[in-house]
Amino acid sequence: MPAQLALDGVISGSIYALVALGFVLIYSTARFFHFAHGITFTAGAYGSFLLYHVLGVPLLAAVPIVLLSSALLGALFDIVIYQPLRKRRASPLVLLVVSLGLYIVLQNAISLAFGDAARRMSGYRVQEGMHVFGGRITSVQALTAGVTFVLVVVVSVGLQRTRVGMVIRAVANDPDLATVRGINNAAVVSGVFAVGSLLAAIAGVLAAMDVGMVPTMGMRILMMAIVAVVIGGLYSPLGAAVGGMVLGLAQQFGVWKLGSEWQDAIAFAILVGFLVLRPQGLWGRPPRKTLV
Repeated sequence: MPAQLALDGVISGSIYALVALGFVLIYSTARFFHFAHGITFTAGAYGSFLLYHVLGVPLLAAVPIVLLSSALLGALFDIVIYQPLRKRRASPLVLLVVSLGLYIVLQNAISLAFGDAARRMSGYRVQEGMHVFGGRITSVQALTAGVTFVLVVVVSVGLQRTRVGMVIRAVANDPDLATVRGINNAAVVSGVFAVGSLLAAIAGVLAAMDVGMVPTMGMRILMMAIVAVVIGGLYSPLGAAVGGMVLGLAQQFGVWKLGSEWQDAIAFAILVGFLVLRPQGLWGRPPRKTLV
């Protein structure tokens, strides 16, 4: 039983980690809580369902289309909605409220188009789970863990070792100084929105293939991602990914003792504990600085 709980925790933590990773990238550069980040997770799930089940596009072709479309959607959020507000010097609170309204509108649009009933990505043969460390996981779950590990490494190394990563960190550190150095802050922020939305959409597709989808799935996963971010550190992409894993494991082992109805309560108890005892998160930096 502990081995299975650990594997389940890693799988759910992988989804949290991907969404949290994108959320931290966006927050660090745009400097507000982008609640509509949750809808790109939902859009990834329903976009793949639309192309694969409704339009009959092969899955291997449908997934890249959905991911590119989700990245474009994230960039459009910034270019069409947030950039004009930033030019008018809108406060982070105004941007947060706008993003929450955007999430609600798009969630209701998805409900109107697909209905509120749960949907599943069927059509591929269900196979018996593989034996791993005394537990069982499916091929989709193994793919989820593997994709998450690769993407966390790629993003972390890219931020530290590439020119694009240095530019993103410069904008996150000091946007005014970045402008003086000739960096186009608006373009960088829009690009980060695209990358963050891509990560959320990947998580959405993987979740849809594993457990299915409902129109409200984005808000819950966003809340879990925010808890993961607080655990790992508000300005640390790697810390946010680790926080997702910690949260997933804590929930699974907590459910073992308390019951499944306590899963969300466990997450928010952890959130309160970190905010009171260690608000900077596991990575230990004061919550004001840069991507690390």
